[in-house]
Amino acid sequence: MESFDFIEMKVPARAEYVGVVRLSTSGIANRMGFSYEEIEDLKVAISEALSNATEHAYGNEEGGEVTIGFGVYQDRLEVMVADRGGSFDLQKIKKDIGPYENNQSIEDLREGGFGLFLIEALMDKVEIKNDYGVIVLMTKYLHENEVDINDDQISTTQ
Repeated sequence: MESFDFIEMKVPARAEYVGVVRLSTSGIANRMGFSYEEIEDLKVAISEALSNATEHAYGNEEGGEVTIGFGVYQDRLEVMVADRGGSFDLQKIKKDIGPYENNQSIEDLREGGFGLFLIEALMDKVEIKNDYGVIVLMTKYLHENEVDINDDQISTTQ
């Protein structure tokens, strides 16, 4: 079995704790060697998942918690955001969002569900389980000195 370090945080399901988790994410990702841009992507994706949990999981109930787990591997960071609030119909949400087309203007994007789209765009892998509460598992790989598969330009500067 692949060895890894595991860091777990449990925060109240309130918006004011999103910043605490963002700072922790930044520290962990920086220690692993992610670039500034990758750390910003991680912070946005994790903030979206955590904001969804704080806004939708528990409704008006007090005392809800969100668990954030960081799996620190040699080549990747796995982040789990889990709540025990109400589940949602992932397929319905994805259907309502619809596939994103590169030729769509930002003004044409529909409201609602944008956070899920953003998470999928910023992370390398996203899995969502919503049987009891919602668990969002996001993976970001360390990319060192790689050329993106969609890169079609070559630098001509020396």
